Amino acid sequence: MSVAPTPPRVPRSYRALLAAVALLVVLAAAPRAASAFGVGSELARLDGVALTVFTYRPLGCAEPSLLFVFHGNGRTAERYRDHALPLAESACFLVFAPLFDKERFSNAHYHRGGLVDGGEVRPRPAWTTELVDDLVTWARTREGRPDAPFYLFGHSAGGQFLSRVAAFALPADAERIVVANPSSYIVPSLEEAAPYGFGGVFTDEAVAEAQLRAYLALPLTVYIGDDDTGDEDLLDNEPARRQGRHRRERGEQVYAAAAALAQAQGWPFGWNKVYATGVGHSARGMLAAEEALTAFGFEIVEAAR
Repeated sequence: MSVAPTPPRVPRSYRALLAAVALLVVLAAAPRAASAFGVGSELARLDGVALTVFTYRPLGCAEPSLLFVFHGNGRTAERYRDHALPLAESACFLVFAPLFDKERFSNAHYHRGGLVDGGEVRPRPAWTTELVDDLVTWARTREGRPDAPFYLFGHSAGGQFLSRVAAFALPADAERIVVANPSSYIVPSLEEAAPYGFGGVFTDEAVAEAQLRAYLALPLTVYIGDDDTGDEDLLDNEPARRQGRHRRERGEQVYAAAAALAQAQGWPFGWNKVYATGVGHSARGMLAAEEALTAFGFEIVEAAR
């Protein structure tokens, strides 16, 4: 059971844009201001935290939606921005790919949202998840469009981060939150301890349950590479292993648990599950797959002959 947004209609043939988009990247000899068409980068200052943000603005798109792309463990934000270009051209997305560098954002502070340090839950203002709302506000302000629709995408470590953003920052105004191939999720459990569940975060059980209910109501896609069954860089601790043997199984099991809990409680359920056929652990593959449009909530239509 899932609740999907009323989707816009876009052509199926967006993969044909790959060559043209690659040419745009080659022609961009130097970073350009984000207000210009093509690729660029700039510094976002978010409540005392400065992040380099790699950008892409598609040509011929007057009022693009905003797409925020969260990179993996390699911290290759610029490359992730480039992986998103065909999708940006197809679906009219202005891309923002922030860099969470290792010097300031350890795995605990990026992958797992900065929720826990030394086994203790940190104060909410210290959570890295809190930066995403600031990032969206920054992007909307610089565009002069305070109500610009936005989408969130995270792959691998970025998917882990985005799962924590979804659970604890609750970006309910996002058009779609696409969590792709993470090593771990926030499971729908009040007993599983943070940063893998809701346990220990809220002192009031009613508040914790309300947070969990809101998490399950989000427009969230569990986006799974159906060949992502390897163990390279797979998080291997007891809480992660409880979620499944590999990334595909973890996505399947967390989705099933979320759907079952929502149905049992009679709660609204906004999640979808989408497979990228023939794709393993690859951000580029996930964003280039035909199923990417479905993951973002777009209806695919055949181009007129």
